[in-house]
Amino acid sequence: MIPPPKNVKQDARAPSTTELPLDQNLGRITNSVGIPVVNEINPLTVGPHGPILLQDAYLIDKLSHFDRERIPERVVHAKGGGAHGYFEVTKDVSHLTCADFLSAVGKRTPMFARFSTVAKEMGSADTVRNPRGFALKFYTQEGNFDMVGNNTPVFFERNPSAFKDLIAVQKRDPRTHLPSANMFWDYFTLRPVSFHQLLIQFSNRGTPDGFRHMHGYSSHTYKLINHNGQVHYVKWHFRTNQGVKNLSAKHAGELAGTEPDYAIQDLFNAIERKEYPSWTLYFQVLTEKEALNYKYDVLDVTKVISQKDFPLQEVGRFVLDRNPENYFAEVEQAAFAPSHLVPGIAPSADRMLQGRLFSYTDTHLHRLGPNHAQLPINSPINPINTTIRDGPLIMGANGGRNPPYYPNSYGGPHPDPNVREYENDYNVEGIVGRYEYELCERDFEQPRALFKLLAASEQQDLISNLAEDVAMTHEYIQRRVVGVLERIDATFAKRVQEALAKS
Repeated sequence: MIPPPKNVKQDARAPSTTELPLDQNLGRITNSVGIPVVNEINPLTVGPHGPILLQDAYLIDKLSHFDRERIPERVVHAKGGGAHGYFEVTKDVSHLTCADFLSAVGKRTPMFARFSTVAKEMGSADTVRNPRGFALKFYTQEGNFDMVGNNTPVFFERNPSAFKDLIAVQKRDPRTHLPSANMFWDYFTLRPVSFHQLLIQFSNRGTPDGFRHMHGYSSHTYKLINHNGQVHYVKWHFRTNQGVKNLSAKHAGELAGTEPDYAIQDLFNAIERKEYPSWTLYFQVLTEKEALNYKYDVLDVTKVISQKDFPLQEVGRFVLDRNPENYFAEVEQAAFAPSHLVPGIAPSADRMLQGRLFSYTDTHLHRLGPNHAQLPINSPINPINTTIRDGPLIMGANGGRNPPYYPNSYGGPHPDPNVREYENDYNVEGIVGRYEYELCERDFEQPRALFKLLAASEQQDLISNLAEDVAMTHEYIQRRVVGVLERIDATFAKRVQEALAKS
């Protein structure tokens, strides 16, 4: 037996609980079907120098699984960290929604959170300039509710067909296989509506100090339906109770080289120290009439709803107090989808949200398979009572002998007409067509207000960050960037142009 190391100085950055008890005995090792293994190291050979025998079933079991132990990387939100916790209602919102997990003050619901960068790869640094994913899974008594948001209140685009393109330009050039500022700014200058999100991304808010010190947002407007079938339009805000902290571009770059897993490590270590991070949930609530008459389209995810017009209303808070035991099983296999909505919560007609209702579930089908919802991290706490059967990697009894169809004569599960899926008098009509969101002056009002809201030092950081990135592009693209910025604020554009001239 190898003796335990002595006088080894522990890396202060590393989680201490990765060290297991030295005196534990986990028993004899087995293969993947429980058969005990006689020798873990040495293969079955013909003599000490002869070939390996095909009948060495354990070697084949081990190598063939090793060849298949990677699943497809997420196209978006590839790298992230997560933790378990609970959500607790702190204010009465039963007049807004019949959702069971929001039904009473003090009610607690177990949950899991996953935070991530959006457009980068699994091996990228946590501190890159990029939006952060803010995905929450609530294990309610009426099934799983997923809130799949970001750390920004808006998004780049409002049409789902553009989603693929805006991600593609943040990936790698098809020839050089390198990130390309030309690709990035060529696309976004041709889609100026994206500049509200871009100003956030290139401000210090684009490099949050880990996951614990950032807010989360639904970004999209959702609908809440109460017991009477009345509807309200709602944006969800999750405000960090640790205080917002961001990294400067210089510090973020340094950490990318020295601590590329900075955010994952920070979250894990804080929970191990019992410094449990928490966020308070607030709603912005509009009636149907208020939503219809608001000065901005509440279904346009490139816009915010002013908190001066519709103040935040406290709902509850969530606390993360338990780290995963196995990253792959709990974080990598966690499957979040905006289509996972419990009774009392419904999607709005936000175009980007409507596209995501399909896209996220479709991603899990190819990454994890048709039965991904049966994985422990994705499985609801209430019984699954469905006629959906079969497919790869079934877990459990697969419905047993009960009929896999509806209707049937054998007491099979039946629909519940009392479920509040939509509001009363939900009516949609119109002429089918491809209706365009036309770019107009209103699309530049909120970016302009954001720039003016920033402190002088924050404005300078934004200008420096923009100029540094745009300087890597062709001159005609630089001119286009300045042209878009002129529509936001002439002084802002001039300062960026001057910074580009010096670069």
